[in-house]
Amino acid sequence: MDTKSRLVKWALALFLLLLFGTVGYTVIEGWSAADAFYMTVITITTVGFAEIQPLSQGGRVFTVILALGGVGTAIYILTSFVQTTFESEFGTFRRRRMEARISKLNQHFILCGYGRVGESIADTLKLEKADFVVIEHYLNSYTLAVQENCLAIMDDATRHEVLVRAGVRRARGLITAFGDDAYNTYAVLTARELNPELIIIGRASNSEAARRLKQAGASHIILPEVIGGQQMARLALRPTTVQYIETVMAGKEGEVVVEKIFVGEGSDLTGLNIQNIMGKYPGVRILAVRGKEGNLAVNPGIETQVEVGSILTAFGTMEQLQAVEGSCSLYESASHINLPK
Repeated sequence: MDTKSRLVKWALALFLLLLFGTVGYTVIEGWSAADAFYMTVITITTVGFAEIQPLSQGGRVFTVILALGGVGTAIYILTSFVQTTFESEFGTFRRRRMEARISKLNQHFILCGYGRVGESIADTLKLEKADFVVIEHYLNSYTLAVQENCLAIMDDATRHEVLVRAGVRRARGLITAFGDDAYNTYAVLTARELNPELIIIGRASNSEAARRLKQAGASHIILPEVIGGQQMARLALRPTTVQYIETVMAGKEGEVVVEKIFVGEGSDLTGLNIQNIMGKYPGVRILAVRGKEGNLAVNPGIETQVEVGSILTAFGTMEQLQAVEGSCSLYESASHINLPK
C-alpha cells in the first residue's frame, strides 16, 4: 500500500472513531453534536479536561469503552499519520537526490529488474566497480535495491520517460533481468528505439522468447535455465574440466582479462609478428588477429605480422595488457576472468 492510500485509510479510521463517540454521547446523554464531539475529542486525546456536563451511569460506561478502545487507536493513527508524512517528505528528498546522481552518470549500465537474477548481476557490477542504475516496479524489490546502496528508480522500465530518466541515451549498456519474457521484450524494444547504439543483454526463459528479444533489438540473449542445465550436463560428463574452469574463474588473487586491441597509426606494434609481441610483452598471449580487410585468424601463427588497422584479441593480466595499451591507440575490454597467479 502506498503512502497516499495509508493516509486516506488512517484519516477515515480517525473520522469513524470521532463519529462513533459523537453519536454515542448524543444518543446516551442527549447532548448537542458540538458538546458530544468536544467530549469525544478530549476523551480520546487524554487532555484531562473536566466533563462539560455530569454523566449518567450509561454515559460513564460509554466513556470507559471509548477511552479503552479509542485512546490507543487514536494515538496510533495520529502517530502513524505524522510518521508517514515525515517519511514521505524524506523519501521525496531522497529520491530527488538519487535522481540528481543518476543524471550525472555517463557510460553506465541500466539494470531492469532486481529479483534473484538482477541482484546477482548487481553484485558482479559492484565487484567490477561499474556504475549502474536499477529500474524496478515492485516496491519490495526496489526497497531491497536501495538498501543495498544501489541507485534505483521505482517505475516501469518499458516507458520511454523512465529509461530517459535512467540515462539510456548516455548508457554503455542495458540488461533486462525480469522473470517475465513479455516485459523484457518491451523493455528491449523501448531501449533500442531510444538508443540504437546501446548494447542490450536480455534474459529469456525459452528459445521462442529469445527469438522475440532478438527481433526487438537485443544484442545478446541469456537463457539462465538453459545455461544452468548445460553446466550441470558438462559437470556430469567432464567434471575435471569444469572444476578447473570454475577454479580459474573463482580466483581472487589476480585478474586475467581478454581485450580487443586496435592497432592505430603510430603504434609500436605495427610491423611486428606475434612472436615479437609476446617476447616484448611477457605473459601476453594473442588469441586472434583480425586484419584491416576483416579476415579473422584464430590462434595465429607466430610469424603472423600486425598491420595498421588490425584488431588483436589478447589475453593477460590487467598490468600486462596495460603495457600493450601504451603502444596502441585504443583498447576495449571484452571480458574479465579472475585467475590465481
